[in-house]
Amino acid sequence: MIHFLHDEWDGIYLFLKRNNHEVIILSSAMLFLSLNRYYIVWNDWFNDLLFYAVLPILTVVLILRKNPLDFGLKWGAFKVWGFYIAIVCFIAAPILLITSHIPSFQKYYIMEHFNIVNYVLVTCASLFAQEFFYRGFLLFGLKDKFKEGSILIQMIPFFLVHLGKPVLETISTIFTGVLFGYIVYRGRSFWPSFFIHMFINIFFVLSINLR
Repeated sequence: MIHFLHDEWDGIYLFLKRNNHEVIILSSAMLFLSLNRYYIVWNDWFNDLLFYAVLPILTVVLILRKNPLDFGLKWGAFKVWGFYIAIVCFIAAPILLITSHIPSFQKYYIMEHFNIVNYVLVTCASLFAQEFFYRGFLLFGLKDKFKEGSILIQMIPFFLVHLGKPVLETISTIFTGVLFGYIVYRGRSFWPSFFIHMFINIFFVLSINLR
């Protein structure tokens, strides 16, 4: 029995050692997601910056001993992802206008005393952190091991954090999570997903609140 447990422990240790980079990325990502969900340090956008950007970057620098610029913060292949941004935003605009008339979306996104400047600034901070977390920290942190599979992996937590939002939006994140991940993977930068997500979010919320 003792010999069996010793062998199993050795097996677990070797597994963790062989995959230490991916273990650090995924374990810290799940920790940061949990902390962001259960603890409000100040407000939502500050929480996002802290748990989705600052702590992941510190993990990259202090634990992984890597350059955070290699986690999607570089501009990458601008000519590639610039084209994707134009196409996605062009297609998304009429879809967003149509869905903005759906009652469940109006109920969820209507805001009292709506302030455009304040909303854009807060959204920019939150989406920068969120996009870096999913399409930067997770995708680029896992792509050396999983290659294109990292696109699918980062989509899973992206989908899960949308639970509780209107059902059509939650389901759509399966597609958009893969799409954003693919564009980032091809463009070698997280910036296109940030710009697209900003356009979708602001365009949609303005469509509801500025009528």
